[in-house]
Amino acid sequence: EVELVESGGGLVQPGGSLRLSCAASGFTFSVWYMSWVRQAPGKGVEWVSSISSGGAKTYTDPVKGRFIVSRDNIKDELYLQMNNLKPEDTAVYYCTKGLENTAIPPGAQGTQVTVTS
Repeated sequence: EVELVESGGGLVQPGGSLRLSCAASGFTFSVWYMSWVRQAPGKGVEWVSSISSGGAKTYTDPVKGRFIVSRDNIKDELYLQMNNLKPEDTAVYYCTKGLENTAIPPGAQGTQVTVTS
């Protein structure tokens, strides 16, 4: 059974940083594209970033230059380093399997990121 467990969120002031983690199990993590998506209050799911099995990275324009996606194919973990956070980054963040996959798995908890002064 595929399981993706996000962690690392929190409350931070504008300009601050957070590092999100996603622990994966139940599938061959190393061969899959992985993605981060987010959902702000009252809004739809927004794709944030994807990373290929070999480490090729893509980002949505609003986070380019501020967020860095990475992965550890030994630990089966996905990461998102978020720098210079802005209030508009406030959302629940989820990791998903696949390239630009915005389908949040049923039962996923995500991790809450709140950026406020």
